[in-house]
Amino acid sequence: MGIIEEVGKNVTHLKVGDRVIVPFPIACGSCFFCNHELPGHCENSNPDHYGPEGGVLTEKGGALFGYTDLYGGYDGGQAQYVRVPYANFGPRVVPDNLTDEQVLFLTDIFPTGYSGINRAEVKGGETVAIFGSGPVGIMAAKSAWLRGAARVVIVDTVQYRLDKAKETAGCETILWEDGAKDVVEQIRAITNGRGADVCVDAVGFEPYRSFLDRAKAVVNLEKGSVKVLEACMSAVRRGGIVSVLGVYPTYYDNFPVGQFFDKGIILKGGQAPAHKHIDKLLGYVQEGKVKLDDIITHRLPLTEILHAYDIFKKKEDGCVKVVLDPWA
Repeated sequence: MGIIEEVGKNVTHLKVGDRVIVPFPIACGSCFFCNHELPGHCENSNPDHYGPEGGVLTEKGGALFGYTDLYGGYDGGQAQYVRVPYANFGPRVVPDNLTDEQVLFLTDIFPTGYSGINRAEVKGGETVAIFGSGPVGIMAAKSAWLRGAARVVIVDTVQYRLDKAKETAGCETILWEDGAKDVVEQIRAITNGRGADVCVDAVGFEPYRSFLDRAKAVVNLEKGSVKVLEACMSAVRRGGIVSVLGVYPTYYDNFPVGQFFDKGIILKGGQAPAHKHIDKLLGYVQEGKVKLDDIITHRLPLTEILHAYDIFKKKEDGCVKVVLDPWA
């Protein structure tokens, strides 16, 4: 988010000085997928590497800020200035009565967390199990309550992250200590043996891994692991929904297709359609139905970005969410 310094000649609804939030996908707003509320699949924003296949290194989806050339190579993940393409479609002006930090997470992690719950078709009364109590996982928990979930449980391998999730999202927590089997058994124990109605993977391909996990990945020429996704498929009830928010960039051996079929699991995932939800979610913030900035643990100048990434990756200093100020 930021203040508009310059406006292109074809931008009609924004002006210099406006304070805006910008969704993390870059989308044109007029192609087939944008018209179907799937901006992450925009046909125009990633012209050099776009395609229908969705391969590992070829035919990727729409563009994203701050990603690699495979997703358009647009700068601006963290920066003092950024050029925003298709500005008639993406940016939203922030109401004057809201602070920067109140709305900052509408650009990415709140729409992402909400997308995981929306894809899971949560209507009210469900038990939702979320794997990963990082920023996206906590936002998914907040979103589950907004959608009327009866019970929300977050799983993580780090106790301080679980403590933050309990404090900010009011959910139950499970510490992953002795492997996926123990976690799955605990989830089944609180759901009459059936499993959760919804499981959300908010971890992706880079979970904590043992030496054997890493060795298996090397042998199978895999990047990372699908252990969290496999845990979700075990922990969800028959006929339940597994919603995948964590990133998986490649193929994996021995994926449990048999379990998927036998249990009748509905599996959904992909980049969050932030544009689709951002206006509704901004309304929730304005109405006081949800608080987003309570997950912030560190506020640092942009010049300390390497330190910020380091403590987040290594899970040090109680780090859950860092806010970077380019002008501090």
